[in-house]
Amino acid sequence: MKNRSLLFAFALSMGLFATSCSDDDNGGETLSPLPGKWNILQVGTTIAGEEFLIDAPQNQSGCDQDFLELKLNKDVDQGDYDSTNSPCELTIIPGTYSRTNNNLTIVTNGVSKTQDIVNLTLTELKLKDANGLIEVYKRN
Repeated sequence: MKNRSLLFAFALSMGLFATSCSDDDNGGETLSPLPGKWNILQVGTTIAGEEFLIDAPQNQSGCDQDFLELKLNKDVDQGDYDSTNSPCELTIIPGTYSRTNNNLTIVTNGVSKTQDIVNLTLTELKLKDANGLIEVYKRN
């Protein structure tokens, strides 16, 4: 009789435990932190459902990688290294950003660009725009 009571109590508690767990999918929204400095690694597109990525051609050979710095106060700095005038000259383009669910919108020089956040981990940020263009960043 004791064994049946214990077995019943165990089964009941397992049932309560299983039903108390919920699906943590908030419409695909990621929980990793977005603010930080992100170096661009790859760019590409999707053709017939398959991703094609190459090393980011905007990164100047011998220079640091171009970057996107997303700040806690919703400001953004886009860093571009260019050797046209002097070796590895850094140009910072300031702006603002916002995040709505899994969309990242960056506004610089009055131009707004919205991209889907395809992947966001502690070390990788993958963005894709409406035209299917992909950018892969690594946290600095």
